[in-house]
Amino acid sequence: MENRDRGNQSVTELILLGFGNLPELQTLLFLVFLVIYIVTMAGNILIAALVVANQHLHTPMYFFLGNLSFLETCYSSTVLPRMLASLLTGDRTISVSSCIIQLYFFGALVGTECFLLSMMSYDRYLAICKPLHYAVLMNDKFCLQLTVGSWMSGFLAMIIVIILMSQLTFCGPTEINSFFCDFIPVIKLSCSDLHVKIVLVIFLLSFIMILLPFLLTLTSYMCIISTILRIPFKTGRQKAFSTCSSHLIMVTIFYGTLIIVYMLPDTTALRDLNKVLSVFYTGLTPQANPLIYSLRNKEVKEALRKALSKTMTSITNHQLCGRHLL
Repeated sequence: MENRDRGNQSVTELILLGFGNLPELQTLLFLVFLVIYIVTMAGNILIAALVVANQHLHTPMYFFLGNLSFLETCYSSTVLPRMLASLLTGDRTISVSSCIIQLYFFGALVGTECFLLSMMSYDRYLAICKPLHYAVLMNDKFCLQLTVGSWMSGFLAMIIVIILMSQLTFCGPTEINSFFCDFIPVIKLSCSDLHVKIVLVIFLLSFIMILLPFLLTLTSYMCIISTILRIPFKTGRQKAFSTCSSHLIMVTIFYGTLIIVYMLPDTTALRDLNKVLSVFYTGLTPQANPLIYSLRNKEVKEALRKALSKTMTSITNHQLCGRHLL
């Protein structure tokens, strides 16, 4: 009641505590997250460019992968640059409006990624379990519909939450125990009566956008594993496992951390753990995506080798041409 009595004294700035309780590690943390961000951006942009430029990668699996890589660059850019600025300057304040904007893009991109990952698992299910019908079922039009539907679902669903959150007022305290504007920590600071309603809406959307895609992904992989185990030849089983194992690693890390943070009850014991887990799905998972796919995928490695060879040849020819002119 004390907070609500001060409802007329609403604040316009919040404080992201981040890793402020570790002042001696601020420089090290800045360097670590800077490397993570650079590797994430470079790796995902490279994969997206390879998928667009290489004719051999114009298949449904790589179409989804290209979209996922583009999404990861946007996703990382909603959180990491602001955190890097805070670590570098020590300024941890953020305006309420900027916080709401960050929340919108973060939530929309997380939802989109959940749907994209489930679409990728469905693609692998059709490729391995229904190989004779794969080309007909996973045609270009259907791939485009799935991708557009994933992006639209994520961004449209978050509009509901943001409309509700834009009506919140903050009277103090203003400290968010996170390094970015996350839903539950922000809502807990509000002195409005809407916070219970918003928590219920977020839980419902988390069920639709996280749990349901996870169950679809899990079902797809159960069918995939069942089909693989029936393959009579060892080499056939190994080839089938190699096509989906990288995706399975990504899915396990991403969904595992999200479900713990957003679907389990918010308790004191889980609060600090959630901050650590949020590092996984905001920083490490987007970085791991290009590394896992490029290191475990022959087609991507071959496309990268050809692109590098073509670039080196072009540079060499340009240098020779320059010497000839001299």
